[in-house]
Amino acid sequence: MAAAGHVNIPETWWKHEMFTPKCTCLDNELIIKSGEDHRNHFRSFIKKKWRYGLVDESMWLFRRNPFQNVISWTAAISGLLSNGMHLKSIELFLEMLSYGVMPNNVTFVSVVRACAEMTDFALGMSVLSLVVKLGFEYDVSLCNSLITFSLRLGKMEMARRVFEQMEKRDVISWTVILDLYVEMGNLQEARKVFDEMPERNEVSWSAMISRYTQIGDSKDAIELFCQMIENGIKPNSSCLASAINALANLKSLQPGKTIHAHVIKIGLANDVFISSSLIDLYGSCGRPKDGRLVFDMVQNKNAVCWNTMISTYSSSGHLEEAKKLFDQIPMKSIGSWNSMVSGYLENDQYNKVFEVFNDMLLSGQKPDVSTLSSVLCACANLTSLEKGKDIHGKTFKLGFQHDVFVGTSLVDMYAKSGDIDNSKRVFNKMTEKNEVSWTAMIQGLAENGFAEESLELFQEMEKTTRIKPNELILLAILFACSHCGLVDRGLHYFNVMEPFYNIKPNERHYTCVVDMLSRSGRVSEAEDLIKSMLCEPEVNAWAALLSGCKTYGEDDIAERTAAKIQELAGKKTGGYVLLSNVFASAGKWPEVVKTRKLMKERGLKKSGGCSWIEVRNESNLFYSQDGSCNDLNEICGVLEQLKYHMLVLFENN
Repeated sequence: MAAAGHVNIPETWWKHEMFTPKCTCLDNELIIKSGEDHRNHFRSFIKKKWRYGLVDESMWLFRRNPFQNVISWTAAISGLLSNGMHLKSIELFLEMLSYGVMPNNVTFVSVVRACAEMTDFALGMSVLSLVVKLGFEYDVSLCNSLITFSLRLGKMEMARRVFEQMEKRDVISWTVILDLYVEMGNLQEARKVFDEMPERNEVSWSAMISRYTQIGDSKDAIELFCQMIENGIKPNSSCLASAINALANLKSLQPGKTIHAHVIKIGLANDVFISSSLIDLYGSCGRPKDGRLVFDMVQNKNAVCWNTMISTYSSSGHLEEAKKLFDQIPMKSIGSWNSMVSGYLENDQYNKVFEVFNDMLLSGQKPDVSTLSSVLCACANLTSLEKGKDIHGKTFKLGFQHDVFVGTSLVDMYAKSGDIDNSKRVFNKMTEKNEVSWTAMIQGLAENGFAEESLELFQEMEKTTRIKPNELILLAILFACSHCGLVDRGLHYFNVMEPFYNIKPNERHYTCVVDMLSRSGRVSEAEDLIKSMLCEPEVNAWAALLSGCKTYGEDDIAERTAAKIQELAGKKTGGYVLLSNVFASAGKWPEVVKTRKLMKERGLKKSGGCSWIEVRNESNLFYSQDGSCNDLNEICGVLEQLKYHMLVLFENN
């Protein structure tokens, strides 16, 4: 520490206003009047330089500072760090040690933070040893920095150990360790820490509410949000956005409107993250117009805001509005393109999916995993094998061939297109398989008639992985057992669904078992199973039972089933269609006409059957009695010619 006296300095220094009240200048020398006052004034001056990012000027002043001590060294280290110069800050710390200046707890906080930013674990451990040597291992601020350092480098156990060894903890300590469990996905431990916290701030509350929302536990998220308000904690914008997202998941409109009113009241109506959440809320509750009002009020819209509004329009079936908005986006991101692709996919407009995808490629935007998965799903629904193979080639070109989501989509696409060999080939080459991957392959084998292979793969999954069967896998297994006559085995899987797999059978599982029993001639058992159902049977369950009655001549059961179908016809469109088919199979055509007329009078419609062919990489769809095709007359002419030639061939043979 310098005493009052004479120090040689550059001429530009003493001209600065900071020196005028504290000193006088004689012959280019500064006469220091008050050492301590001037030292504090000098530190304040340098801190301002660091704050405004004037790194070179700040370091120039630091090097010529006549009052260098641990505080000035720490200020310089912190200044370099705050300006993103992590390595320089470490170098300055080492220089400080070489001069024999011992660091304090504030110095160590900055140095540990620099190690975290550089993700240098070895250096961090060296600093930690010095921390212990100098006796700062119990300093609260430093321990908080060490926990953050450990988390940044993925050393979860070390972070937990530092926290547990702390003699004193502040709200930051508790919040940081809470974030640890949240990041690990261990919500049970996170909640335990949260409940034990002696003091909670808005960050702690927000972390818990956000995590509950992310995992889909929206009810607990809202309950926690209400507790937060009752405790007098004002939610920040992040917390409000999470609460609104939770309400969107619950489709809870009125509480969402209440929060919306509060957001306007506190002046956060223009916050893009809150606005995006509000748009999603109104879209989830079937109010896209209200979502658009929120969207139009946002002044500085970001990509998330644009994409959320497009998704809202798409999910509510307003695809024209979605496309208009999409065309207005100033800078289209990958999320913007994906919003349109997924929108068309959700609304079964598969040709539009390909159109948007092609436009995306022409624009120079690189597809991501989500894009490719959506396009492959469209290929699967159209059973467009050629397009699917083309997308498969692009996955290699883009480097996504080992991605689990893309691989699963390829397995599903090939299976639905009937190319089970390629489906198995992709599945076997996958380096990582998740629950959906196994489901797609098991289901694909079952639906393509490879029931035995489907059952073998299911057994392999149970033996070699920790994946537990889900509803879809067990449905595929029941389907496989039904179509290869393994009735007892199918009944075994059905009976152990709830006690062993903890899955309650739904209507589709019951329908599959009814079909399995009916196919094997155990029609009375199938009828008993339908009667024992706790939920209402599907129309298809009755159809399967009636089909079994016709095959095996069970007239009494058939009569009861037909009566039930007639009763069902008053409730569902599917019942009328099934009843009409029953009358048609029995040759009762007047009853068929009567049933169809009744459907028309009640405004009920059966979805039209659709066929399609792929010509030159373009899918052409044909609906019954659809006259929208421009080449309809030409097509009908060709069909008449084909019909004539077939009749001639038949007569000649």
